[in-house]
Amino acid sequence: AEYRLANGRAALFAEPDALMKQPWLVVADLGSRQGQREERIYLAAEFDPDLFNTVLAEQVTQFDQLDWDEREGVFRAERQRKAGELIISREPLTGLDDSARGQALLALVRRKGLELLPWTPELRQWQARVGLLRQMDLQKLSESEWPDVSNDGLLATLEHWLLPYLGKVTRLSHFGNLDLSSILHNLLPWPLPQRLDELAPHHLTVPSGSSVRLDYSESPPILAVRLQELFGLADTPRIANGRQIVKLHLLSPARRPVQVTQDLANFWRSTYAEVKKDLKGRYPKHYWPDDPLIAEPTARVKPRK
Repeated sequence: AEYRLANGRAALFAEPDALMKQPWLVVADLGSRQGQREERIYLAAEFDPDLFNTVLAEQVTQFDQLDWDEREGVFRAERQRKAGELIISREPLTGLDDSARGQALLALVRRKGLELLPWTPELRQWQARVGLLRQMDLQKLSESEWPDVSNDGLLATLEHWLLPYLGKVTRLSHFGNLDLSSILHNLLPWPLPQRLDELAPHHLTVPSGSSVRLDYSESPPILAVRLQELFGLADTPRIANGRQIVKLHLLSPARRPVQVTQDLANFWRSTYAEVKKDLKGRYPKHYWPDDPLIAEPTARVKPRK
């Protein structure tokens, strides 16, 4: 019983009416009350849509619709004839121009967001590493050699980095087949990939000899490491040629956080003694020296002899 108006709104009869059997109506009188979603039809008559081909032809617009069928997940291209928001007829478009098709694909990515692409945690870390170095440059300079690979930056430049790889995308699921890692890494010209690993490394080696992964999902990046593995280290580690201090998540032997700090020297000086008392009671088989700065770092229960 619900109709769609040329302005896009919905309308229905206030009372049961014989005209409700008609597929098309011309409505002479309608209205709505505050809070109602639909308009109420008070006066209408049967309408012949063939009039759009004759006396009402000036009411008709024609355009090519390139978009995705959200239910079926396939790309559709069709020529539509419309009167306002009402679709009078549609027919498939053949021999579609590659440029127009590509723009329709990019419009879908902009509408659904970059999550449509096959991101991995590793790629999100890469994005954050590049973003950190760019941000540090822009804090002191007007420009950076590091490209803007933030979500907003990538969405604004889809034509540059994504469009060339969409030739085989005809279904929504095909986005998952894209080699997003190679596509994004191509945004860094040589020697930036090498410099990225130097300035914003995946891992840092701590005094115990362990290689501990950095987490760039926050700023500053997080180094979560067991407290005992930092014995003998006087100051908080830094990256980016010393420009960026990391945030330490100091962990117990069970890898539970006992302290978060960016000032390791102050932790040793003012907080370690209290933390040591607690950890020594909970982990008596582990090594808890009085002076952590001269103690042997260890990733083991007892320090190596």
